[in-house]
Amino acid sequence: MKKLKRNAVFFIIGGIGYGIIELLWRRRTHPTMIIAGGICFTVFSFVAERFKNRGTLFKCSFCAAVITAVELVFGIVFNMIFDMKVWDYSRMPFNFLGQICPFYSVLWGFLSLLFLPLARFLNERIK
Repeated sequence: MKKLKRNAVFFIIGGIGYGIIELLWRRRTHPTMIIAGGICFTVFSFVAERFKNRGTLFKCSFCAAVITAVELVFGIVFNMIFDMKVWDYSRMPFNFLGQICPFYSVLWGFLSLLFLPLARFLNERIK
């Protein structure tokens, strides 16, 4: 039960945080992105705890890969299948299906530099 509560806290923080990031970056967001953010920050919690002794580059790369994978799955489901037009990277270089691209994957890695220490701090406080 403790783990479920802890994951719920990370999910809520991630969802709200990602929504705020989107509002600042794009001036809009979508409810599906709040869910994606919740999933991603919950993964950050896992990475911060499980890989705390691994190097920063490894952890940031791992988080960037997970976020990119979440973005791809959400993009295929919500943008391609349900045609919700949440985002479109088709004009970005080296994009894949207009849903993911290297620019944002690298950006997620850099953002991980900020959010992994937060996840670790919260891991230590939320038991």
